[in-house]
Amino acid sequence: MKRLFSILAAIAVSLGPVHASVDEALSFALEAAQPYIKEGFTVREDYWGGDMAVKQPKAITHQLFKGNEYWFWIGTDEKGAKVSVHIYDSDGNLCEVESKQKAQMAMVRVIPKRTGTYYLIVEIEKSKAERTHWGMAYGFR
Repeated sequence: MKRLFSILAAIAVSLGPVHASVDEALSFALEAAQPYIKEGFTVREDYWGGDMAVKQPKAITHQLFKGNEYWFWIGTDEKGAKVSVHIYDSDGNLCEVESKQKAQMAMVRVIPKRTGTYYLIVEIEKSKAERTHWGMAYGFR
């Protein structure tokens, strides 16, 4: 039993810095969200994050609902890095109505024309690091 606890403690210690970096990246995403929260957007508790190499985009599927307006905010803990997020409908059409870039954060707004599955394409466009941590949150109204 002691050995099991030792192994679990070692795993927890080794995972600590990875989660801390993703958490820090997410904090930049939430910083980008602040002006929109004041405009009445509700931030959802679920988020995405991880680490990626430069120019290796990741696709995330997500259900969006007609009648809502959404903002997606992505951030990174890597100073000088450039991140992006773009939203496509199920037919592969770019459907965002607005996008912005600010320091190590990016944001995109979408007003779905129909309820369905949408594809969020996140990418580290530029970074000095081999792998860059990122975090993304979203809000709706």
